[in-house]
Amino acid sequence: MSNPIEILLVEDNPADIRLTQEAFATNKIYNKLHVVVDGEQALDFLHRRHAYSSAPRPDVVLLDLNLPKIHGLEVLKEMKGDSSLRRIPVICLTTSGNDSDIDKAYSIGANAYVQKPVDFPQFVKALEAIETFWLSIVKLAP
Repeated sequence: MSNPIEILLVEDNPADIRLTQEAFATNKIYNKLHVVVDGEQALDFLHRRHAYSSAPRPDVVLLDLNLPKIHGLEVLKEMKGDSSLRRIPVICLTTSGNDSDIDKAYSIGANAYVQKPVDFPQFVKALEAIETFWLSIVKLAP
């Protein structure tokens, strides 16, 4: 793509934020990565409220589920219930492998569900696969 992709990472764990940034750098993913650390900030960013009034519209959201303030599934539910946000692809990127979480995420409208690998090389591979599919192959809605 000629323009960089705007990626919103919703993640409360500083180590996972750093790993994601490092994995993107390792894969030479030079899109714009925006980070918020809880569900409330995610919704403010998406709705361009408060400190995020000039935030760009993300092309893709990487969403952790276990978030403070507002749970990731609630963020997903609000996104998919809002006509201005529902077309943004949401990739649940979380440590939870719980079948109930997976079922709920897809039922609400998640576009993909990826369980975070524990070690860095596997985490890099997972992000590389996400990048290849969602940021290189898929044609995103304008």
